[in-house]
Amino acid sequence: MDLVTLGQIINTTLVFATALIFASLGGIFSERSGVTNLGIEGLMVFGAFAAGIGAYYAESAGLSGFAAACVGVLAAAVFGIIVSLIHAVASITFKADQIISGIVINFLAAGSTLYLVKLLFNGSGETDLVQGFAKLNIDGLTNIPFIGSVFFNAYPTTYLAVILVFASYYVLNKTPFGLRLRAVGEHPSAADTVGVKVNRLRYLGVMISGALAGIGGATITLTTTNTFSHNTISGQGFIAIAAMIFGKWNPVGAFWAAVFFGFSQAIRNYVTLFDWSKSIPQEIIYMMPYLLTIIVLVAAVGRSHAPAALGQPYDPGKR
Repeated sequence: MDLVTLGQIINTTLVFATALIFASLGGIFSERSGVTNLGIEGLMVFGAFAAGIGAYYAESAGLSGFAAACVGVLAAAVFGIIVSLIHAVASITFKADQIISGIVINFLAAGSTLYLVKLLFNGSGETDLVQGFAKLNIDGLTNIPFIGSVFFNAYPTTYLAVILVFASYYVLNKTPFGLRLRAVGEHPSAADTVGVKVNRLRYLGVMISGALAGIGGATITLTTTNTFSHNTISGQGFIAIAAMIFGKWNPVGAFWAAVFFGFSQAIRNYVTLFDWSKSIPQEIIYMMPYLLTIIVLVAAVGRSHAPAALGQPYDPGKR
């Protein structure tokens, strides 16, 4: 394998990993606050849908491709927050089973987005094409051998994802908000006794989760597919949850786990270029990232320690 091919694989890895980074960061904020969020997949679906709709109508209004794509990202974040409130109200206010609530979000996303697309686009199963984001070609840097093609020929969302990894780490570990958020996920009753609003912080954690997962879905619509259909998001949310767990609910750890899973998807695409791969059923090749996800999760059992109060509704009357 030459350097050019290796550079292409790494670049493709970053493309696939970007959505996983956003979504896994979202999962971290929710679960560090003590709220299990298995609805990441559904939130990504809603985000991908909102991005496609937002960018399409923004382009129709005369905005440029980049500006329209930014509108799509904003729409995805807002839509993710709104939908995440369903999960928050059910699991925090009404103390419903958090796993079931998350699964409901996934089912709601699968059915409602397809219906809305057909309603808005005259029965079509997908949105019209949008221009989306283009890769940034930084003058003088893109032409650097290997390094230029890997790191300076990427979508703007990839740079944003990397920035948010370090920002999330700083917020969770170096700010009063992060300390309180982690406290309500570990010992909510102790946090409550010193005046921390447990349920308020959990609401914020879930809403941040919705925004980031929505942006994760948007990156797929606005970079690789340029349209939204029922299979735009196909398991990436669950892989992001695996990355979060494998990364031990740490933003930096989740980043490397997302890159690892992105690499498995890039290798899957690379393998299909060889003639010998034609003798292997395509279904087996395409299941590689998901099979790897299962293997990693099995390997992570016993090594990752979830927040102590994860999945436990907080009742101030029972301390």
